[in-house]
Amino acid sequence: QVQLVESGGGLVQTGGSLRISCEASGRTFGGYTLGWFRQAPGKDREFTAAIRWNGGSTSYADSVKGRFTISLDKAKATVYLQMSSLKPEDTAVYYCATGYGIILSSMQSINQYDYWGQGTQVTVSS
Repeated sequence: QVQLVESGGGLVQTGGSLRISCEASGRTFGGYTLGWFRQAPGKDREFTAAIRWNGGSTSYADSVKGRFTISLDKAKATVYLQMSSLKPEDTAVYYCATGYGIILSSMQSINQYDYWGQGTQVTVSS
């Protein structure tokens, strides 16, 4: 049984930083991608960042490029999202997901992921 457990969300001021984590289990992740998506109230879930388990290639949404960094600790089977220069529009529930895909650019689609975490709330105050 694949499980993804997010943690580290909270309230932060505009311009601040926050790191959220996702501990993964239940699958041999070689060949898989771990991704972060977010969903703001009244909006669709959107791609934020992704990282391949093998090789560590990364991909980011344009809206977070240069501010967010995704990383992976294989020993802990944990993927992190370091968020800096946070803006009120970054407020959302952040979800971790895993899926199989050879082409990293294709992993920006929600449909490529088969397991999801429960989400962690990130709120950026203005």
